[in-house]
Amino acid sequence: MKFFLISDNIDTSIGLRLSGVNGVVVHEREEILKEFNNAIENKEIGVILITELAANKIPEELKNHKLSGKLPLIFVIPDRHGWRGEKDFITRYVEEAIGVRVHE
Repeated sequence: MKFFLISDNIDTSIGLRLSGVNGVVVHEREEILKEFNNAIENKEIGVILITELAANKIPEELKNHKLSGKLPLIFVIPDRHGWRGEKDFITRYVEEAIGVRVHE
Protein backbone atom coordinates (compact mmCIF):
# COMPACT_ATOMS: atom_id res chain seq x y z
CA MET A 1 0.00 0.00 0.00
CA LYS A 2 1.15 3.50 -0.78
CA PHE A 3 1.47 6.72 1.17
CA PHE A 4 -0.15 9.87 -0.21
CA LEU A 5 0.40 13.47 0.89
CA ILE A 6 -2.12 16.29 0.92
CA SER A 7 -0.15 19.44 1.68
CA ASP A 8 -0.80 23.15 1.81
CA ASN A 9 2.82 24.02 0.99
CA ILE A 10 5.37 23.05 -1.61
CA ASP A 11 8.27 22.57 0.82
CA THR A 12 6.61 19.68 2.65
CA SER A 13 5.58 18.17 -0.66
CA ILE A 14 9.12 18.32 -2.05
CA GLY A 15 10.62 16.91 1.15
CA LEU A 16 8.31 13.93 1.19
CA ARG A 17 8.62 13.45 -2.55
CA LEU A 18 12.35 12.98 -2.04
CA SER A 19 11.52 10.05 0.25
CA GLY A 20 9.17 8.54 -2.33
CA VAL A 21 5.79 9.88 -1.16
CA ASN A 22 3.60 11.28 -3.94
CA GLY A 23 1.08 13.97 -3.21
CA VAL A 24 -0.62 17.23 -4.08
CA VAL A 25 -0.34 20.84 -2.96
CA VAL A 26 -3.74 22.45 -2.41
CA HIS A 27 -4.87 25.54 -0.54
CA GLU A 28 -8.63 25.98 -0.69
CA ARG A 29 -11.12 23.85 1.23
CA GLU A 30 -12.82 22.59 -1.93
CA GLU A 31 -9.50 21.49 -3.46
CA ILE A 32 -8.44 19.78 -0.23
CA LEU A 33 -11.77 17.98 0.07
CA LYS A 34 -11.65 16.85 -3.58
CA GLU A 35 -8.13 15.40 -3.19
CA PHE A 36 -9.05 13.81 0.15
CA ASN A 37 -12.10 12.09 -1.37
CA ASN A 38 -10.04 10.91 -4.35
CA ALA A 39 -7.39 9.51 -2.01
CA ILE A 40 -9.82 7.59 0.20
CA GLU A 41 -11.40 6.02 -2.88
CA ASN A 42 -8.02 4.91 -4.28
CA LYS A 43 -7.54 1.30 -3.12
CA GLU A 44 -3.76 1.53 -3.63
CA ILE A 45 -3.41 4.20 -0.91
CA GLY A 46 -2.98 2.82 2.60
CA VAL A 47 -1.91 5.99 4.44
CA ILE A 48 -2.83 9.62 3.86
CA LEU A 49 -0.50 12.22 5.32
CA ILE A 50 -2.13 15.64 5.57
CA THR A 51 -0.48 18.81 6.81
CA GLU A 52 -1.97 20.50 9.85
CA LEU A 53 -3.23 23.62 8.06
CA ALA A 54 -4.90 21.56 5.33
CA ALA A 55 -6.45 19.25 7.93
CA ASN A 56 -7.87 22.24 9.81
CA LYS A 57 -9.97 23.06 6.74
CA ILE A 58 -11.73 19.65 6.64
CA PRO A 59 -11.97 18.54 10.29
CA GLU A 60 -15.39 16.86 10.09
CA GLU A 61 -14.50 14.83 7.02
CA LEU A 62 -11.28 13.62 8.65
CA LYS A 63 -13.08 12.74 11.87
CA ASN A 64 -15.84 10.85 10.04
CA HIS A 65 -13.35 8.83 8.04
CA LYS A 66 -11.25 7.99 11.09
CA LEU A 67 -14.34 6.87 13.02
CA SER A 68 -15.41 4.65 10.13
CA GLY A 69 -12.42 2.39 10.77
CA LYS A 70 -11.76 2.05 7.06
CA LEU A 71 -8.51 2.37 5.16
CA PRO A 72 -6.61 4.46 4.39
CA LEU A 73 -5.23 5.54 7.72
CA ILE A 74 -4.92 9.30 8.16
CA PHE A 75 -2.09 11.11 9.90
CA VAL A 76 -1.97 14.87 10.44
CA ILE A 77 1.63 16.04 10.20
CA PRO A 78 3.38 19.36 10.82
CA ASP A 79 4.72 21.32 7.90
CA ARG A 80 8.09 23.06 7.64
CA HIS A 81 6.99 25.60 10.26
CA GLY A 82 6.50 22.91 12.89
CA TRP A 83 3.47 21.88 14.91
CA ARG A 84 0.96 24.68 15.50
CA GLY A 85 -1.29 22.76 17.87
CA GLU A 86 -0.88 22.18 21.56
CA LYS A 87 2.60 20.96 22.43
CA ASP A 88 1.47 18.33 24.94
CA PHE A 89 -1.49 16.94 23.02
CA ILE A 90 -0.21 13.34 23.18
CA THR A 91 0.25 13.49 26.95
CA ARG A 92 -3.23 14.98 27.39
CA TYR A 93 -4.71 12.32 25.13
CA VAL A 94 -3.12 9.54 27.18
CA GLU A 95 -4.20 11.16 30.45
CA GLU A 96 -7.79 11.42 29.23
CA ALA A 97 -7.77 7.85 27.95
CA ILE A 98 -6.46 6.24 31.13
CA GLY A 99 -7.76 8.78 33.64
CA VAL A 100 -4.38 9.26 35.34
CA ARG A 101 -2.18 12.34 35.32
CA VAL A 102 1.13 11.47 33.64
CA HIS A 103 3.24 14.54 34.50
CA GLU A 104 3.27 17.63 36.69
